Amino acid sequence: MTAVRCPSTDADRGSGTVLVLGLVAVVVLLGTVLAGLGQAQAVHASAQGSADLAALAGAEALRHGEDACGVAQEVAVRNGAVLDACLDEGGGVLRVDVHRDAPAVARLVGSGARATAAARAGPASARDH
Repeated sequence: MTAVRCPSTDADRGSGTVLVLGLVAVVVLLGTVLAGLGQAQAVHASAQGSADLAALAGAEALRHGEDACGVAQEVAVRNGAVLDACLDEGGGVLRVDVHRDAPAVARLVGSGARATAAARAGPASARDH
């Protein structure tokens, strides 16, 4: 008895390897994009935390007659942010704007070079203003 062989062509040889390499490239690209978006979210949350702390510390300094913006600047820097603006809104309320630079992977996926955040702090009686 003679074995029957199916005809094969050389055109199909190696096509599975190319397909696997393409799938690996897509998975790596997707992983890079997701990592960049995650880092961008983390940097924004960190900037917001820095703004909140700077505003609270500055408002407390304002309440005691100290240099509120100087204190806010120091707190922002200690938390890895840059103070962009500091405004005494009156009534013991202080508003601060800060930013933090985004990591390279976050910039790579187009989420921006920096994360910005703003916060206000002051006495409860000034809440509705």
